[in-house]
Amino acid sequence: MSRRKARGSDFNIAAHGLRGIAALMVFWGHLLGGTARHIYDSDPSYARTVEAMWHLGTAGVVLFFVISGFVIWPSVIRYSPGQFALRRFVRLYPLFFVLTLLFLALNLATHSYPHLNDPRTVAAAFTFTNIFVGTEQLTPNAWSLSFEVMFYALTCAAVYYAVHRPSRIGMAVTGAICIGFLLVFPIAAFFLGGIAVRLLHDRGIAPPSLLAPFLELAALACFALYASMSWFAYVPADFANPIALMILSSSLIYFYLAVLPNSLTTLCLRSSQALYIGTISYSLYLVHPYTYYLCRMAFDRLGLFTDHQLASMALFFAITTPVTVAATHFVHKTIEMMPYRWVFGQKIYRAPSSASDGQEAGEQDPDRTTPGAAES
Repeated sequence: MSRRKARGSDFNIAAHGLRGIAALMVFWGHLLGGTARHIYDSDPSYARTVEAMWHLGTAGVVLFFVISGFVIWPSVIRYSPGQFALRRFVRLYPLFFVLTLLFLALNLATHSYPHLNDPRTVAAAFTFTNIFVGTEQLTPNAWSLSFEVMFYALTCAAVYYAVHRPSRIGMAVTGAICIGFLLVFPIAAFFLGGIAVRLLHDRGIAPPSLLAPFLELAALACFALYASMSWFAYVPADFANPIALMILSSSLIYFYLAVLPNSLTTLCLRSSQALYIGTISYSLYLVHPYTYYLCRMAFDRLGLFTDHQLASMALFFAITTPVTVAATHFVHKTIEMMPYRWVFGQKIYRAPSSASDGQEAGEQDPDRTTPGAAES
């Protein structure tokens, strides 16, 4: 291993681009899994055919968690707990709130999931406490936000008592809570791994440059292979399965190599298109269940899901993807971005040169991007 001079404030192309890749993985995985469950459910061979790609798609969520650990660390160090909480709230909650209201309205109108109309379930969903009371999140995919928010809170508390206002008692209590949370919800290991990658990255610790590309390809291949083998909820019992451990380790090793300055991932994701998908990834993650469902209903009623499964699914992907990206673009420009501009007077994603007084330096999410992906 070697040390190179690292600047923690540098925008990381790979981390930003991989946000978009992770969102697309989940989106396309849902197209495959949803049609296996609701369209071609009478044909077991279809489910067997798409199973590996379906599993791989769902692994985009844990990749998101790794990226979150990596990108949020500079922010939690830089800001006071109040500032950090406000920025996170304005960044995430408006879009989540609007789509949760949409789900509630649709569910009340259709009674598709009557058990989710329970006041206790609704209250827990809006406060992200559903993981503690055993209820479900409401808007699709928002289950992961509950873990994300708890990760923010615990990391913020730990940094506060370790850095901003050192306290042995505070650290002991916070540390005990963090350990307990990790034991009950070991999926949090992906967040912690992202922080570890950030610390290594900012210290310039890297393998020899000639060896790094080969290690990166090998780690990516391992992650894709193991992630395609099975689906996990990453509860404690799941980690008795070595495949779950291999997904965790390979995702962290790959990401550590991917965020190096001259990595293959960086070279592949530096286009404006890839960076744009990274910019809209949060909206894409939450919006696509609705556009997917509408497109699936339309295809089903028009008889476009035929026995020619490959042709039908190719058309389904070709229509649903641009429809979803268009809807995502609109939602990103309005519901996601506007509240942040109103509160802070700045864009969520900014070009590096626009940062003033050092604020937001080095934070890809929520406030920075490369010039090619900057909002006009």
